[in-house]
Amino acid sequence: MSRADVGTRADYVVFRPIQTRWLDNDAYGHMNNAIHYQLFDTAVNGHLIDNNLLDLKAGSTVFLVVDTGCRYYGEMAFPDVIHAGLRVSKLGGSSVRYDVGLFRNDDETASAEGHFVHVNVGRQSRRPEPIGDTARQALTALML
Repeated sequence: MSRADVGTRADYVVFRPIQTRWLDNDAYGHMNNAIHYQLFDTAVNGHLIDNNLLDLKAGSTVFLVVDTGCRYYGEMAFPDVIHAGLRVSKLGGSSVRYDVGLFRNDDETASAEGHFVHVNVGRQSRRPEPIGDTARQALTALML
């Protein structure tokens, strides 16, 4: 993918600011690649929790990650503030694919972009269950 294909803030529906931490930097002086996946997880699950779509302690269903991926375009490092842009690119019966853009400070183009696929499963059974109407409506609102 060429640099011209990198997403911009206009490509995402909602944003979550996330402060980087000192320990996010690696020996090369920038954010270690594994941290990007933690930021995806934090952005998606934080959005779900803040919108009452995920109850970590008592919900009858939970979302499990089944697929992730990331493309890196620019460096990020502590003390940057990352703005994680979210959008839903696919909404199935029991699954949802999020696209996540990580924007460094006030940058208009993403430093990294990735995807994050959740499957809605029964808390006990760990078997796929349909995404409920309330969650479906909220997730649909994240589609462009």
